[in-house]
Amino acid sequence: MKKVFADTDISLDLLSNRMPFYNAASHLFTHADQSEIKIYISSLTFANLHYILRSENSLSETRRILNNYRILVNVLAVDEKIIDLALQSLFKDFEDAIQYYTAVQNNIPVLLTRNLKDYKKAEIPVMTAEDFIKTF
Repeated sequence: MKKVFADTDISLDLLSNRMPFYNAASHLFTHADQSEIKIYISSLTFANLHYILRSENSLSETRRILNNYRILVNVLAVDEKIIDLALQSLFKDFEDAIQYYTAVQNNIPVLLTRNLKDYKKAEIPVMTAEDFIKTF
């Protein structure tokens, strides 16, 4: 089964119905729901999602959304090594560095994001959800 790491923006596209990106995210997570791929996210993503969704929804609705989402993803820990790598990296965006090193340290072969420009020095393939779906 193919493993992919999803950056926060991909998850937010799905959970907030952000157009025009929702369709690709929906297809991606449908493949996960059908056990065709395994989607991994960092624990940081859950904090990011809760913070953003909470500004758009009630607390109970936010928790309901995240509980349903949790079924589709595998959550990876952000530990000291990942933070150290992110701090020492050349990434301009610290959050992106954390996401990248979470994927790398857990041997996830592909990182999905809409923010390709911040991953120029990545040593694993980085692509949009839409591009990944086309190769699937």
